[in-house]
Amino acid sequence: MNLENYLPVLVFILVGIGIGIVPQVLGYFLGPNRPDPAKNSPYECGFEAFEDARMKFDVRYYLVAILFILFDLEIAFLFPWAVSLREIGPVGFWTVMIFLSILVVGFIYEWKKGALDWE
Repeated sequence: MNLENYLPVLVFILVGIGIGIVPQVLGYFLGPNRPDPAKNSPYECGFEAFEDARMKFDVRYYLVAILFILFDLEIAFLFPWAVSLREIGPVGFWTVMIFLSILVVGFIYEWKKGALDWE
């Protein structure tokens, strides 16, 4: 077994670990450390916590977040399609049009069901 083939992988791993750890260590030792009550106060959305940290959130918050991620990822599929539109021709164009129509139908369905409403 020739270990020389694994040297670039080892160097790559060591450089990655170094890039991840060295700035954190430098920031810890060289950064200013002047805590005050405002910096140490708990915050979320700009106001003090007023209830138990284990309180239940409304399920609509999670639903809107999941729908955002879903539609955001679906739109991310359009970038490679737009770059290779000349190579894929009319078949690729109409395939993406079908994809987008299904996406729009799903979006309209979610909108009509009220899944995007906060109230």
